[in-house]
Amino acid sequence: MPKSPQSHLDPRQPLVVDTTKLPRQPGATRALKRVAPAPADLGLEMISVPEGSDLELDLSLTSVSEGVYVSGTVRGSLQGECGRCLNEINESFEVSLAELYAYEDSTTEETTDEDEVGRMQGDLIDLEPAVRDAVVLTLPNNPLCRPDCPGLCPDCGVHLDDLPADHSHEDVDPRWAALRNLTNTEE
Repeated sequence: MPKSPQSHLDPRQPLVVDTTKLPRQPGATRALKRVAPAPADLGLEMISVPEGSDLELDLSLTSVSEGVYVSGTVRGSLQGECGRCLNEINESFEVSLAELYAYEDSTTEETTDEDEVGRMQGDLIDLEPAVRDAVVLTLPNNPLCRPDCPGLCPDCGVHLDDLPADHSHEDVDPRWAALRNLTNTEE
């Protein structure tokens, strides 16, 4: 999906990086360590990063001939619910980030589609789309509280861990239920 033209970036935003102190000669590197609040809707339906929670960015900005290469890790916390038993999930995550941001009016901008490579606005880089992609693509569609979660009993809805090993429900075909009643009355 093509990115819509962005309005001017605000360098005071937590996921916007100002690269004015990074020389524009290939190989120049600058470390970036920052804690930023998580943006809204960072996740999937059943598991996500809570809005406003801390995202720890440990990144390296490297000048390349066509722009700035950003690499490193993003760490934070996840909240959600188990897809089998609906228990709450609270865990941490760490994902790798690697993204090229092309300088305005660079050859890369002319030779690639708009959604293939990130674009810089002057000396500013918006990390939110790259962070969002890195985090969301690593999340499971059906998160589990633990790998061997047995889930809920399909008949009574009680967590299977809380039920005895011999727990079962009588499975009577409703078409034969009337006959069962006949045998019960004869006793």
